Amino acid sequence: MATRNPVIRLPIDDPAVRDRVQAFLDRSGLSARRIRVVPLTGDASDRKYFRVLVPSAASIVLAVHAQPFDFDTLPFVNVAELLRQIPLPVPAILGHEDDLGILALEDLGDVTLQAHLGTASHSEHHALYRQAVGLIAVMQRHGAELADDRFLPYGIAFDVDKLTWETNFFIKHYLEGYRGASVTDADRAAIQEEFAKINTELAGEPRVLCHRDYHSRNLMLRNGRLHVIDFQDARMGPDTYDLASLLRDSYVDLPDAVLDDHIAYFLALKAQTRAEPEFRRRFDLMSLQRNLKALSTFGYQTIARQNPVYIQYMPRTLRYVRTNLQKYPAFGRLHGLLAAHLEELR
Repeated sequence: MATRNPVIRLPIDDPAVRDRVQAFLDRSGLSARRIRVVPLTGDASDRKYFRVLVPSAASIVLAVHAQPFDFDTLPFVNVAELLRQIPLPVPAILGHEDDLGILALEDLGDVTLQAHLGTASHSEHHALYRQAVGLIAVMQRHGAELADDRFLPYGIAFDVDKLTWETNFFIKHYLEGYRGASVTDADRAAIQEEFAKINTELAGEPRVLCHRDYHSRNLMLRNGRLHVIDFQDARMGPDTYDLASLLRDSYVDLPDAVLDDHIAYFLALKAQTRAEPEFRRRFDLMSLQRNLKALSTFGYQTIARQNPVYIQYMPRTLRYVRTNLQKYPAFGRLHGLLAAHLEELR
């Protein structure tokens, strides 16, 4: 049996998590080597991530789940298999300990698309977004060809119930929770009525395979190639869903001309250029829903999870919401109802 290296000091504050990570290192034999463990910045989930630096070998990432799991039924594992068959570049699964709730993953590094854009030239920026848009088109095309009930995403969708839950989440956790708005029963009913129109249209669109959270922080850049992460919640939804997530991303500003160019490129990949005006309307509708959902997540993380890091992304997201509310007369009533509580929308 591998012996524990007494030099290892795990920089993990939570004793339970520290013990689980140590147990994984012991079982895998890694604790017998002069490794280093480095905490990584997590996402909005309850998972925690750690990089294990191994002498003379590739580093690995440990994804520590909140609870033990069954590897064979874990959504991440199921969806990873599907995406590899498409194929999309996703991290390899290197090992697992179900009772510890730990997955060992290929280390894709620290450079997200969001982080790289700060130092990228215009041509690099453009090329990376083309690559990201192209991956969406590949996922939609081959995702349709691989449809099979054994893959979880084909059994769940952005239906009316799911979309309604998300818009109600916005009212509760952003409008009332974070902003402290006093929404009357009459206004709540009116807002929900307007949201219902949006949700019904989106749920009625033909469905394709969607990543569900396809944005610049879930695309890792390694050796010039983008890799997709955080895909375990993939499901069926509108063909505008992932594109809106990418191009109306709360973390990145894209000039209107650049946005238009990437939409046109996506439609060219799908051979649908003649449908551009209608597609753009559907894209804007999807963007509005996605941005409202993002605000609700930011509000929830700030208030319920005491995680203020997302506050900085609210102004950009509100600007996107205002742009689309002002663009279409059909949103006039909703615009007025929300602007009564959110001055940024006026």
